[in-house]
Amino acid sequence: MPSKKVTFLIVPQNTSKVKQVKCSRALVGLITCVIAVGLLGISFILHDYFTLKRTLPSRQALARDVANQRAQIQAYAEKIRDLSTQMTALHAFEKKIKVIANIEAQADREAVFGIGGATGDDLEDMPALTEDYSGLIRAMHAQLDQLSEASVVQSQAFEEVYGCLQDQKSLLASTPAIRPTTGWISSCFGYRKSPFTGLKEFHRGLDIATRAGTPIIAPADGVVTFAAKKGGLGRLMVIDHGHGIVTRYGHLKTCLLQRGSHVKRGDKIALVGNTGRTTAPHLHYEVHLNGIPVNPAKYILN
Repeated sequence: MPSKKVTFLIVPQNTSKVKQVKCSRALVGLITCVIAVGLLGISFILHDYFTLKRTLPSRQALARDVANQRAQIQAYAEKIRDLSTQMTALHAFEKKIKVIANIEAQADREAVFGIGGATGDDLEDMPALTEDYSGLIRAMHAQLDQLSEASVVQSQAFEEVYGCLQDQKSLLASTPAIRPTTGWISSCFGYRKSPFTGLKEFHRGLDIATRAGTPIIAPADGVVTFAAKKGGLGRLMVIDHGHGIVTRYGHLKTCLLQRGSHVKRGDKIALVGNTGRTTAPHLHYEVHLNGIPVNPAKYILN
């Protein structure tokens, strides 16, 4: 029967005496296994170390890329916030213009400018390398959609304001606002005693006495619709200013414009005369609003 012991001979260099060490085969096998496992573990550790060392530069590059992407996302978030602030400021400016121009604002547009959401400040609490930015990016996309919709609405609103201001500009330019000629008022608008019959009559205009040949100017923009003699008003000129406003100029010496001529406020249109039924040179000036004579004095601001 073979021995279960293993004998190890130890020969020292400085003596001739040989030592013997006897161990069981089981102990030798155990020690061998421990050494083998240790060597295997060391080899795995060394392998992981060199693998990590080789991948370290790529990890550093990845960290830089993530940091750059983080900075870009934050910059875009800040730009979106700035655009949102600018859109809100434009909307406030639009409302001020509408108040000044007396334009009624539409309440259903207010909800479009409730823009909010993630901004660059939301990145402060995010880990540098492990954060999932999908939530923030979705919020930024939602904000961009809101800003796009708000910009369309704001553009339409400014076009509406511009159109209203153009209409008001046209109305102001077409509204008589200055004296048509120099001189003094010899007869006012309303009931008076007729200089010809002595009876009470309704005077539909304003008589401005002045020397014959004095220039007459247009009190507002418009188009000449009549320039010829007509009954007791003698030589007459009629200007249609639009918006239901018409002015009439009677007893003219000369009409300087013909029918169809376009005039601007301040243009010379005729000369004061003494034609028709009159006692002295003067301008008979009428203002009609929607076909009804109104007091011309209300349309003289100078």
